[in-house]
Amino acid sequence: MRAEDEQAFREFVTSQMASLRKLAYMTCGDWHTAEDAVANALVKLYPRWRKLERPDLYAKTMVYRAAIDETRRPWRRERSAGDAMPDVALRDPAAAADERMRLRAALDAVPARQRAAVVLRHYLGLSLEDTAGVLDCTVGTAKSQASRGLAKLREALAGEHISLTGKQMEEWTSAVA
Repeated sequence: MRAEDEQAFREFVTSQMASLRKLAYMTCGDWHTAEDAVANALVKLYPRWRKLERPDLYAKTMVYRAAIDETRRPWRRERSAGDAMPDVALRDPAAAADERMRLRAALDAVPARQRAAVVLRHYLGLSLEDTAGVLDCTVGTAKSQASRGLAKLREALAGEHISLTGKQMEEWTSAVA
């Protein structure tokens, strides 16, 4: 690869890393798995770098798929004896952290494809066309997946007395970063 292409790739990774990590985390729910997914996607992106018109969408697609694949790995299904013990959910005295944890739990209740559509549309702010490109589906399917996912998310949050408004979503997304 030429030096200017390498520099462009480095700049792309620097500018997109936070967004890619967020997408991976919101897709799989684990920061370590998200880091692996982003790293694997960037390794695959590097040799294709010069051929891409929209590397940002291509990278998001690869990260989304890598995050899903990481959760399917056989060693991820292995469970230790400690996993049999139930987790005790404790309320955090800091209201914002508690709310973010409840929002994360509600997101986990949304099916993966719908969750990805919600994250891409409302968390990362992609257009319907770009979301459809990342999810490899039609615009109508992306729109319906985002709508259904948002409805399920609101339903899950209703029991927690959290309403999903634009301001709360902005606060939550800036705190997760």
